[in-house]
Amino acid sequence: MRARLGRPRPGTGAATGLTDTARRIIRLNYGFQLLFNLLWWMPVFYAYQKAAGLSDGQIFGIQSIYYVAFCLLEIPTGLIADRIGTRNCLRLGAVVMTVANLAPVVSASYTGFLIHFLAIAAGRSLTSGAASAYLYDGLRAERCGEHYLRAEGTARALGLAAKVVCWPLVGPLMALAHPAPYVLSAASAAGSLVCAVLLPRLAGAEAGADTGRDGGGRRGSAFLRDAGTALRCVASSPWLALVMVQGVAVFTLSRICQVNLFQPILLDHGIGEASHGGVLAAMTVAEAVASARPQWLSRRLPPVAWVSVLSLALAGTLAAMTLGGPWTVVVLLCLFAAATGFAFPVQRKLVNDAVPAHAPRATLLSVESIVDRAVCALAAIAAGAYLSAGHLDALLWHSALATALLLGAFQLLLRSGVVARAGRDGNRALPTPTCGNAGADGPASAEVGDGTPALADTGDAGRKKALEPDQTPQRPRTT
Repeated sequence: MRARLGRPRPGTGAATGLTDTARRIIRLNYGFQLLFNLLWWMPVFYAYQKAAGLSDGQIFGIQSIYYVAFCLLEIPTGLIADRIGTRNCLRLGAVVMTVANLAPVVSASYTGFLIHFLAIAAGRSLTSGAASAYLYDGLRAERCGEHYLRAEGTARALGLAAKVVCWPLVGPLMALAHPAPYVLSAASAAGSLVCAVLLPRLAGAEAGADTGRDGGGRRGSAFLRDAGTALRCVASSPWLALVMVQGVAVFTLSRICQVNLFQPILLDHGIGEASHGGVLAAMTVAEAVASARPQWLSRRLPPVAWVSVLSLALAGTLAAMTLGGPWTVVVLLCLFAAATGFAFPVQRKLVNDAVPAHAPRATLLSVESIVDRAVCALAAIAAGAYLSAGHLDALLWHSALATALLLGAFQLLLRSGVVARAGRDGNRALPTPTCGNAGADGPASAEVGDGTPALADTGDAGRKKALEPDQTPQRPRTT
């Protein structure tokens, strides 16, 4: 069976229209993702902190603390989402984000900015897995799971488009009122809280979570049990672990390029700082368009192969930047952003499909986020060392080579069939209440050729397979 990235064919079961509840979930998710991630201060936070009297050491020291805090908070916040419900976790994250954006307004000092970024780490970690888990489970509960990929990609695209529109306004607004970027960010976060409050309750999925009870009176050890369950799921499902590892290349390359290497690359090619905003806007547009249209990818390759191809495209684009002139580099950066836009929603769908039934989904998504950010932190240290030595071109080439080696090893494991066999054997030995079916035979997964799951159910047969044996959508464990 082939993976289908495009629209389902008319007349198949996968073409079922959205229910009213599913449509409401998607629209409110769009609003939440757009407003929650609309950080007006992003283009000016360095200059803002410099104007407040902070040194470069203090500014980058706060950034280092932020990444460490984000990693440390991912597992606890994922566990919180699985215990109190993803909808409640989104509300809590929006409250924390609103308060976080007001901290520099109250105290524009080292302490104020440190509190600000620590709270940002807490707020974002509360929602990083919960938002995706809520959307995925909500659409499956409405039997509209085939719409997840487009909903995830469109939400990302809308958020990027909002940044393109809003970020050019930051400078004039700061001239009118200096704290405006942080006040507007707080207002946006408050708007995301309204969207989270209006999200519908998932039928049966959060019955115990929304009441604050854990069903059996377990409280103190419940979080540890969920953490153990998540780790057992990863250990017993080679397919899930492998999909997570494959996503590391996409996340690390995109983050390192768009955050750490963006300005050094432009400056190295003689593109002045006055043009950086325009280039960043063009990249954001390219990423937004691609994120909204993952179905443009050909159906000839399964989704897991597309992630590998796009990862190699990212690496090759970075390496090619060492050979071209200024205009070539700008075009390559836009192509890099477009490849990132295509890859993220496909990768997120792959991971969600690989999560076993009855597993703590938000916790597992947090595990993936920790792996991504841990590797990214190491890559950032290496990038700093290369740049300090003046070896930017070597960094880009070595990044491409490391990506090619990682994905080559991934494809060898995939083609050997060892992963699929290990996943099935391991899952049979694992009790169903602990983790459920895992690996390539996980929930909502139709196998494609080499045992990898398709992105969407394909017709009535795919829908029937996804719902067997109890004919009800599978949900993460919440008891």
